[in-house]
Amino acid sequence: MGTTPWFLESVAAGGSRVTHRIDRLPFSVGRDVGNDLTIEAAGLSRRHAELQQNGVDGLLLVDLGSTNGTFVNRERLTSPRPLAPNDIIHFCNAEFRLTHDGTQAAATLAAPVPEHTRMVAQNVSQLSQNFVRHEAQFLEFLAGRGMAAAAQPIVDAHTGQLLAYELLGRCTHPELPGSPMHLFMMAAALRREAELSAAFRSHGVEALAPKAQGVGVFVNIHPTETFTDEFFDSLHGLLALPGRPHLVVEVHESAVVEVERMRELAARLNSIGVKFAYDDFGAGQARLNELAEVPAHFVKFDMGIVRNLHKASERKQRMVRDLVRMVLELGSVPLAEGVEHEDEAQICRDMGFRLIQGYLTGKPVMVDKL
Repeated sequence: MGTTPWFLESVAAGGSRVTHRIDRLPFSVGRDVGNDLTIEAAGLSRRHAELQQNGVDGLLLVDLGSTNGTFVNRERLTSPRPLAPNDIIHFCNAEFRLTHDGTQAAATLAAPVPEHTRMVAQNVSQLSQNFVRHEAQFLEFLAGRGMAAAAQPIVDAHTGQLLAYELLGRCTHPELPGSPMHLFMMAAALRREAELSAAFRSHGVEALAPKAQGVGVFVNIHPTETFTDEFFDSLHGLLALPGRPHLVVEVHESAVVEVERMRELAARLNSIGVKFAYDDFGAGQARLNELAEVPAHFVKFDMGIVRNLHKASERKQRMVRDLVRMVLELGSVPLAEGVEHEDEAQICRDMGFRLIQGYLTGKPVMVDKL
């Protein structure tokens, strides 16, 4: 074997991580006791798969004709496959992450290497997902590597004057997806959505604040962090930045669950001079009760409502017009998201929208290019 050993990492029933050192090659995996790694799980073949030498320090995974398959990164093997660090391997339903780490090797030197290693795998009907590929790179990203931000203008519906930017997280890490949606899917699998949201916000506000003097900065929060002390601690840090940015917190529709919690949130934000907006209004439940009892400074109508509004039925247009009127009567500022065409902008003006955001008035621009 090469100078740096390989390991198969698994998750025990209680959630703890278990490391299996690949101390010899070939390294067999299966249900029989004679395998180098014996897995007691229905569905595994007696000799299921084998890890073999590939070059000087590489590994090759070979399925040994198993009944229920061997998978790498959730793709079933049809031929021998070279492996890379952080690949996710399933032997039938038994899930592992492959690591290639000298620090782990040092930690295991004092322990005797057993002749054979046994483990018990859970029986599940679908491939489990205890590990996330590129987890190490994702943690690098949370620490700042490849963290970036974009800003999209929010303008006066009638004059076109720039009044605010919405801050949008971006990723330039070479080994991670650029899409925030995919990053949040990774974060969800790792239970780190709040950390990702806070990292995007912290990095973005710090970069945008010097370029947004005199205008608002709309920031997104994840529903899991909306009512936490950690979120308010992070706001205090952002408000201490030079120039004290004019923050507007966008409260996602799914986080608006009860009046009392929203009333507490509004009071807490008001005490530190931060405004808030109801985001994605109309995308799911309208939350009219919370809107009436705890009016926001801004109400952002979801782009699904605004898109092609000028072509919508009279019934839909009347409904949107009534909602805009209600928002205005509550003292909130209605904002139309996703405006791409002048015809959409015009009907929004006619209906009483005060602010517009969308490709018509400005696409998101990377903050360092502003």
